Amino acid sequence: MDDSNLGLREAIASQITSHPEGRITFAEFMNLALYHPEYGYYSTNQVNIGSQGDFFTSPHLGADFGELLAAQFYQMWEVLGRPIPFNLVEMGAGQGILAGDILRYLHKHHFEFFSALDYIIVEKSSALRLEQQQRLSNFPLRWCEWEEIPANSLVGCCFSNELIDAFPVHQVIWEQGELKEIYVTLGKEEEFVEVTGEASTNRLVEYFDLVGIDFAKNAYPEGYRTEVNLLALDWLSMIADKIQRGYLLTIDYGYPAYRYYSLGRSQGTLQCYYRHSHHNDPYLNIGRQDITAHVDFTGLEKWGELCSLRRLDFTQQGLFLMALGLGDRISAISDSNAENYQDIQKVLQRRDSLHQMINPMGLGGFGVLLQCRGLRDEEITQPLQGFTVPKR
Repeated sequence: MDDSNLGLREAIASQITSHPEGRITFAEFMNLALYHPEYGYYSTNQVNIGSQGDFFTSPHLGADFGELLAAQFYQMWEVLGRPIPFNLVEMGAGQGILAGDILRYLHKHHFEFFSALDYIIVEKSSALRLEQQQRLSNFPLRWCEWEEIPANSLVGCCFSNELIDAFPVHQVIWEQGELKEIYVTLGKEEEFVEVTGEASTNRLVEYFDLVGIDFAKNAYPEGYRTEVNLLALDWLSMIADKIQRGYLLTIDYGYPAYRYYSLGRSQGTLQCYYRHSHHNDPYLNIGRQDITAHVDFTGLEKWGELCSLRRLDFTQQGLFLMALGLGDRISAISDSNAENYQDIQKVLQRRDSLHQMINPMGLGGFGVLLQCRGLRDEEITQPLQGFTVPKR
């Protein structure tokens, strides 16, 4: 056990013992494990993203993902009447790879739009922010906290790729006809153990009303366990408050509520990623592994409506990227005239990367949710290449 892991365990144990009931919610545990300012996974250099790391994302497969997103942002700029500036806010920018791909493409192909951009990164992790600043030092962009962005000020698009899945979640369980919450406490050997109790907040029950899930009516089995991402709703409220006119684009793995809370998914979706393997025990490798849960897109849609965010479309990443022209890129690879071994290997590798982005059993099955706020009817019904046009 390394020192950072021990320090984090002690910090979590201290939080537990200082609580009047000697326990903390799983959401509090997950928040400390991932975001403790000194020892958390995302706050240190423990985070390892990439093909040889704990996990990888679409931008790690090449520049195509960012370039296709850039083309979509350019079209959004046109729909909004080419505002200057166009606020492009990336939330949770990882290592900065996606931002670099977007900005390089726009500089080369849409310089007028590039010149109109106010590219903002909102990043919670100080370690990742430092890596982003080093990688993106030659680009015109800035880093902000949400508190620094005035209300009702953004005109453009806020977007995230694989961000919400890392938000701390509450865990709940159906016991003896009641919805209980899972808490973390200390066992006899000072190890972390789980106990159940009354919900820490009424918002947990209200959440299931919001997404239309009735545990009693649908006869959920004893011990059915799942997650609730209340922080995602708070996040959505905050973003809606900042947008004056524009879009919110969310890309992540997840399901609509009826699939997320299906009877067959009796142990929820929580997963841990450590050195490119995954398991479901969050009490191993604390501070040295990622902990995630799938996104309930119905929750984002329903809560968004209450925050004046209109749902424009929900699709899968594979369909979204194909509509933006990824199929043409695959076809162009097939027409390659590569002859020597190294060039052929590069062509095959790129083709495999593009297919991974649209594989419905992997990245291609990710959800892509588009919401908007402050758009006029004629702007809402203008086609966006990656999405279906809403009907009047």
